[in-house]
Amino acid sequence: MADDQFPGWHGTTIIGVKRGGTVVIAGDGQVSLGQTVIKGTARKVRRLSPGGHDVVCGFAGSTADAFTLLERLETKLEATPGQLQRAAVELAKDWRTDKYLQKLEAMLIVSDGAEIYVITGAGDVLEPEHNVAAIGSGGNFALAAARGLMETDLDAEQIARKAMVIAADICVYTNGNLTVETISK
Repeated sequence: MADDQFPGWHGTTIIGVKRGGTVVIAGDGQVSLGQTVIKGTARKVRRLSPGGHDVVCGFAGSTADAFTLLERLETKLEATPGQLQRAAVELAKDWRTDKYLQKLEAMLIVSDGAEIYVITGAGDVLEPEHNVAAIGSGGNFALAAARGLMETDLDAEQIARKAMVIAADICVYTNGNLTVETISK
């Protein structure tokens, strides 16, 4: 089947919310192929602990590609313990310049509890405005919901969960089966 005829893998909404010294990264569990849900319980949010320094990561895109990037990030974190920003920048540089990595189709949201970064294959390491970042097919819905909820007294986890519920209600590639990880610095 030609690439333009292949329906494509869709799915995933990942959100990161920073509030009150806590960062929460939440992701849904749906993976779709075209109009078919292939799996509803995928785990797209992970905790890494290289050198005893916890980092929480959420990924959108190809699972195999994301796992490759997570392994590379873990290696960068081991080389620069406790320096998430430096490790993220090093990963983004490799991702942009390495011919093998350039083909990877995924995005990451990462946090050490102090900062949140979105890492892309274009070489970006973005620190979000308004302490909210979201990626994936329902990312814009979750981002809009969370930005509105930041005006309330809800904590980071409540905001992330409510934003994901809203995204799941709107985006057909997002479900309500959440994985939620919390990290504080």
